[in-house]
Amino acid sequence: MDVIAAIDIRGGRCVRLLQGDYTRETVYADDPVEVARRWAERGAARLHVVDLDGAKSGRPDQQAVVVRLIESVPGVAVQVGGGIRRLRDAESYIEAGAARIVLGTAAIKEQETVLNACARFPDRVVVAIDARDGMVAAEAWHEVTSVAAVDLAHEIEESAHATRFLYTDIATDGTLAGPNVTALTAFIRAVSSPVIASGGVGSLADVEKVAATGAEAVVVGKALYEGRLSLEDAVRVALGGAAA
Repeated sequence: MDVIAAIDIRGGRCVRLLQGDYTRETVYADDPVEVARRWAERGAARLHVVDLDGAKSGRPDQQAVVVRLIESVPGVAVQVGGGIRRLRDAESYIEAGAARIVLGTAAIKEQETVLNACARFPDRVVVAIDARDGMVAAEAWHEVTSVAAVDLAHEIEESAHATRFLYTDIATDGTLAGPNVTALTAFIRAVSSPVIASGGVGSLADVEKVAATGAEAVVVGKALYEGRLSLEDAVRVALGGAAA
């Protein structure tokens, strides 16, 4: 299993939110580019970068910062999400060097964008399924829909032939309280595409638990910034090493 370090950008700074709540923000660094370089120096093979302003507005508000970040770590595969609702926005990130683009709200509200992106960039589209109590949330998680996460995943698999999903359990995101292993396992078993897990990881034991679900990768954010675990140790455990 891969470990992907998360960098969330809001107002040009590296931040983390608690359960996606924009009023509960912690700022960890003023320069996300320097944060990316730090993770690269510590051996990060991939980074998960989210434009939080864009996720809320529906357009890539922090694109200039994200592009500088991508250019600063040429040896690292960067996947980018937040505010990508149009094909041309996806194209601009790919052209800037992003390894993958992450489509969230577009998956439920702008499915034509997902279809076109998957056709245009095979193997480079990640569809984000953000779930609260099993139901899909959209618009920076402010809107909980009546669509079940698994149902949306099946629809996307059938229509767009998505190459992978990013599954986030909103209730655990940013809490460090551990992942929702039951929900994650059920989602992984229900779909045929690889799944990247996100939400709740607060310890090496949590990394071990996620690896046991069969997830392709795990996104780790707050635990790294709070010093709960090191990137190096997380990678070691994800590859089968002991958590203790």
